[in-house]
Amino acid sequence: MRRDARGREAGGPQVSETPSRKGAALGRRIGIGLMYGLWKPRVLGAWKVPASGPVILAVNHSHNIDGPMVMGTAPRPLHFLIKKEAYVGPLGPFLEGIGQVKVDRGGPDRTAIGRALGVLDNGGALGIFPEGTRGEGDFASLRAGLAYFAVRSGAPIVPVAVLGSGDTPGRVVKGLPALKSRVDVVFGSAFDAGDGSGRRTRTALDEATVRIQDRLTAHLADAKRLTGR
Repeated sequence: MRRDARGREAGGPQVSETPSRKGAALGRRIGIGLMYGLWKPRVLGAWKVPASGPVILAVNHSHNIDGPMVMGTAPRPLHFLIKKEAYVGPLGPFLEGIGQVKVDRGGPDRTAIGRALGVLDNGGALGIFPEGTRGEGDFASLRAGLAYFAVRSGAPIVPVAVLGSGDTPGRVVKGLPALKSRVDVVFGSAFDAGDGSGRRTRTALDEATVRIQDRLTAHLADAKRLTGR
């Protein structure tokens, strides 16, 4: 495969500034304040997240608040891939400031891909909603992006189930869960998406996506049994 002068694969993701680790650490502190100040979180299995090194947290997505909830309960600062539509007004600079990664879902966003891989190359933790958008939160439809990042970087995946974020809409702020309601965040065991061959072909990514979906779906079912949801 052709490589450029810096040894990178020719035609690969564009090199761009890696999201700020200090910013992500600040985002975690803000998430902790929000999560424990507004709701009653029950966090299970956080010890399963590797304490160091690259890791991908794959989170189900049924509510807009799922990202901040995981940021406030995960044991490490997170850099989430967040749709560009969320970067509106002052929220845009804020998300950039806390180390999040803006992504254009309309097509291959080479800049976002490069920044996300940079997080993993630097031993950071990347957060992904593998369903691509907010929905039932059941991992029923996965995009290939998660498999690409996992296979390309070799980072393990930790499944995360957020349960209860959409159960009881709040009266004060209707777009958020009811204040002081219980929300469960369940972290699963880390696993490798690849088959050990090092292949990065379309077939290899498709096979990895199937393996990932099986593991995430099984974790969600286990989380529901464990929490009684």
